[in-house]
Amino acid sequence: MNGDQPQRILHHLRERTPGMIDTLMQLVGSESPSTVPQSQDAVLSILGERLSRMGYKVSRLRGRNCGGHLYARPRDRIHRPVQLLLGHCDTVWPLGTLKEMPVTLSEGMLRGPGSYDMKAGLVQMLEALEVLQTFDLVPPLIPLVFINSDEEIGSRDSTHHIRRLARLAERVMVLEPSLGLDGKLKTARKGVGRFTVTVKGKAAHAGLNPESGASAILELSYVIQKLFSLNDAEAGISVNVGTIDGGLSSNVVAPESRASVDVRVVTPADARRIEQSILALTPVTPGVRVEIEGRIGRSPMERTPANDSLWRAAKEIGQRMGLDLDQGLAGGGSDGNTTSLYTATLDGLGAVGDGAHARHEFVFCDKMAERSALLALLLLAPSIAGS
Repeated sequence: MNGDQPQRILHHLRERTPGMIDTLMQLVGSESPSTVPQSQDAVLSILGERLSRMGYKVSRLRGRNCGGHLYARPRDRIHRPVQLLLGHCDTVWPLGTLKEMPVTLSEGMLRGPGSYDMKAGLVQMLEALEVLQTFDLVPPLIPLVFINSDEEIGSRDSTHHIRRLARLAERVMVLEPSLGLDGKLKTARKGVGRFTVTVKGKAAHAGLNPESGASAILELSYVIQKLFSLNDAEAGISVNVGTIDGGLSSNVVAPESRASVDVRVVTPADARRIEQSILALTPVTPGVRVEIEGRIGRSPMERTPANDSLWRAAKEIGQRMGLDLDQGLAGGGSDGNTTSLYTATLDGLGAVGDGAHARHEFVFCDKMAERSALLALLLLAPSIAGS
């Protein structure tokens, strides 16, 4: 890397910022909720067209229960090791959100559903790849691109593709948004689990013969207390019962009840322990049965030696650009949790802003050039194989 190269790339991308904003407004204006598969087509088409113009061979992979995925590789691929750029195009926002939460540009911030999480990251990815071609720079590892449309609902359809690509790649750069307003990179993420607890009891008249029934709601109250007792803030373990329902009416002993449970853990050991504790819950109320479904679906993303090597490379590149990058632990999971099991992974390379899954979601537009330049230079970094 030439001494003035980082600043040349950064200067070029700053001049490109108006175009980045235009593309981002186009992407955010194309609503793409995870739960409406056909809504993904517009965003994936925009991304595919840009990649095709850059000389990428773009494939659309059909999804079983989602809007499908985009996989792209250079058409003139030489048999060299590869690196993976990973992102998602789905959002948590339902169709029609734009009517009450329109795309706006004001005071250097672009607002809109999915802008921060994570369509700005996709724009920055396109710009990073394009600037390499503009400056005729050849990365040591061939960049592959994979964009899925089911990340916000657990990546159940796309995970097998992601695992396959992670096994092939020497490193993975995840275009999820950064952490906090100062744009920390995500070098660790909590593991995430989802469980459903169903309690089956026996109905009876609450006035005539309550003793002949077995209350599923009573038992669920005990289960909930056991679940909350698993929380350990110091260890970063959270177990939250998010919803409950059940029963028939106030004058009937409840024959059935259920609860949905969210689990977050920092280490694989805690993931195994908490999962086993939840699956082993047994009833204390006579005459009821407890059924538990679920698991820790995303293992924690740990600060492995390979991940740390990639972080240190990004830190050094940032310094050459005049950026003082920091790292942090994210409470949410991403597809980076999966890739980190197989290869060096660095997450949070996307937008700087705030409001993921929140109504104030926004992106700092002046940071988009910096993050695009950081990604471009990271793509040019030497292989860390063997780290």
